[in-house]
Amino acid sequence: MLTLLIMVAEVIINRTAKKLNRTFDYKIPQRLEDIITVGSKVLVPFGKGEKLEEAFVIKIKQSSSFDVKEIEKLEENLNDSQIMLARWMAKRYFCNVSDCINLMLTPGTRSKTKENRIKDKKVNVVGLKIDIERIENEINEGKIKSEKHIKIIEFLKENGYATIPEIERNTQCSRAIVNTLIKNGYLELQERIIARNPLEYKQIEKTSFLKFTDEQEKAYLQVEKSLINNEYKRFLLYGVTGSRKD
Repeated sequence: MLTLLIMVAEVIINRTAKKLNRTFDYKIPQRLEDIITVGSKVLVPFGKGEKLEEAFVIKIKQSSSFDVKEIEKLEENLNDSQIMLARWMAKRYFCNVSDCINLMLTPGTRSKTKENRIKDKKVNVVGLKIDIERIENEINEGKIKSEKHIKIIEFLKENGYATIPEIERNTQCSRAIVNTLIKNGYLELQERIIARNPLEYKQIEKTSFLKFTDEQEKAYLQVEKSLINNEYKRFLLYGVTGSRKD
């Protein structure tokens, strides 16, 4: 008799409650087996009312000792390195894994409510509606005579689709002329989605290790000496707020 293997995901519920700072098992539905990985953000039924909650997959295995529910939906993915870093941070700084995972998400996408997240921007662009050979024939035959019409057409031949402000700026022709070409069937207006990257204009520089001050160096050496000698002692760091005790 053949036994069907099931794929089970260990997930961390995306909540700040300390009692939820542990993993829960959920069955990965067959339709999602090939796309859910460690780092996936998923929606799972949780609690008595089985309300859908966000959760992060931190491990995938082939069995569970519990009667598991099924993952409802895949939201998005992080990578293994981000999950490993989040787990290390949670252990190092005594906080919830879900809080650390949230730090790995791109700014603008962290809100649980999709309506509050950064959305793709939509713009109207203009491009040639008929093929280049035909439009060149119409210019040569004198069907398109206006120098401004030809200037706009030549600009779009070289640049593909562009917004009306871009056409106005680069050809010194008005919006009315563009609209005339659209009305006559030479150009077309389309709606395009521009993927917005919240980090696009941020300068992210690699930082070097900070150097200890003299007092920090003195404190560090005392703690280090105790650890090397296996002398487990308590150390009290005294300093005003902002004096870099951490």
